[in-house]
Amino acid sequence: GTPPEGVEPVIRIKAPLDGNIIFDDGIKGEICISASEVDDFVIARAGGVPTYNFVVAIDDALMGLTDVIRGDDHLYNTPKQIVVYEALGFDMPKFYHVAMINNEQGKKLSKRDGATDVMEYKTLGYLPEALLNFLVRLGWSHGDQEIFSVEEMIELFDPKDINKSSSNYNLDKLLWLNAHYIKNSSNNKLAQMLKDFGVDIENHDKLELLLDATKERGKTLVELANQINLILNAPAEYNPKASKKAFKGTAREYLEEFANMLKNWDSTLHTPPEYHAVIDKFVADKEIGFGKIGQPLRVSLLGAMTGSGLDEIMAILGVDETINRIQKAIEFIDNRD
Repeated sequence: GTPPEGVEPVIRIKAPLDGNIIFDDGIKGEICISASEVDDFVIARAGGVPTYNFVVAIDDALMGLTDVIRGDDHLYNTPKQIVVYEALGFDMPKFYHVAMINNEQGKKLSKRDGATDVMEYKTLGYLPEALLNFLVRLGWSHGDQEIFSVEEMIELFDPKDINKSSSNYNLDKLLWLNAHYIKNSSNNKLAQMLKDFGVDIENHDKLELLLDATKERGKTLVELANQINLILNAPAEYNPKASKKAFKGTAREYLEEFANMLKNWDSTLHTPPEYHAVIDKFVADKEIGFGKIGQPLRVSLLGAMTGSGLDEIMAILGVDETINRIQKAIEFIDNRD
């Protein structure tokens, strides 16, 4: 019939009037909800738009889903969805309601704690396999194993083993896993991924050496990109604190003499061990500690006290660029003094 004037009708589904709606949750066990708690809920709004509990049940059924694993904030949606399943004669899936993830203090997770769009983790430099490994371990375990390949997850995962209690989000754990996957990724794969972070080294003649020298130091692809740029881009300025500490006393003299030793070395230098031999000889000849040349050399090459091994850095830069950066550091010292 025609609805009364000013009334926008909706479509409701008839729910049971008495008894209980019972289902076996794979994590929480038997759940019993009184039918009186489930009203004749709306399945289509006035404009004809279907509601969540109606369409999700139909969507899952038509896709042939046998297991529904979701957060326990959906636990009380399940009785309504069961009403839809039974009304339409669909096979009932197995339900698993996982305890929600808390922050490190055991409280509800918020955006400030890391609850963000999953694609944001890509922007932050996390690898897909690291994030997947992290997520699967938040509510599930297999002995004491921490690292799982995708193949192992598929083989070992059983929803019956999902933890009943809430898990805590731990950023340090995620960073540890991400560092592991970065270290164990092929250099060619890393070179491809680094393009998204403004670093294109795919055709760099020192690709292998460059990534071998830096990927141990990057917990994320953002950090790895920064480490690579630190080497490839000559310092535009020197960290004030680092330069004050490194460019003092005999630093200028030693830098000049070290540059001359590199220039006049009796064989062509290519590998980190060959550059290390130069440093060893310089230290031995001068009868000084490594830091006397190591600190001013590092700040000359990178502009800071951080970074990869000096022998690796010089092997990547080559003799000419190494000497060029040393000479610029000497000019800086002269102008400062």
